[in-house]
Amino acid sequence: MLTSSDDSSLVVDRLCDQTNGQNIAVSCFYLDFAARKEQCATNVLGSLLKQMVGGMERIPEEISRAFQQQTTTIGGRRPQLTYIVQMIQLIASSRRTVMCIDGLDECSGVQRARLLDSLKQILGKSPRTRIFVTGRPYIRAEVERRLSGHVESVSISSSRKDITGYLRIKLDEDDALDAMDESLETEILDQLPGNVSV
Repeated sequence: MLTSSDDSSLVVDRLCDQTNGQNIAVSCFYLDFAARKEQCATNVLGSLLKQMVGGMERIPEEISRAFQQQTTTIGGRRPQLTYIVQMIQLIASSRRTVMCIDGLDECSGVQRARLLDSLKQILGKSPRTRIFVTGRPYIRAEVERRLSGHVESVSISSSRKDITGYLRIKLDEDDALDAMDESLETEILDQLPGNVSV
């Protein structure tokens, strides 16, 4: 698990570049604490499914039929979580699949548990599927427990040198050249990394 959206974006970009033209489905979802209520397991997996289907030349008949059945019910409700899991399993059985979920710690505890349990079901039926998850260290034990046998954790943290390098790049990109002199820049580069826990 990584701890930064920037790290996750780099991974997704790299995956998309490496799988371009191959029969591999890559989908991603970035969780956001501010949108916590909308980010239930059904919506997260539904979004991933939509991306997978959108990248297909031909939509499998079972998926098309399931969506049609749901739209003809009262109110035209969206597919339920169990249907979404089954549809992802169907796609993943016919092509290699990579799902990226960034910021899993931003998901509520109940929804995180439902999401992880659903991912375990997908992995159980689709062994060629790979799932890349990022989150803060405190959810690591939960991820390892709920995805036991299917997870490899990697801890990544920044060093003071990384933070200083990042700050230097951002300060160089600043287009308000008159807003900062050399001494202020030096102070920022000296002070900020020292106040950040790594």
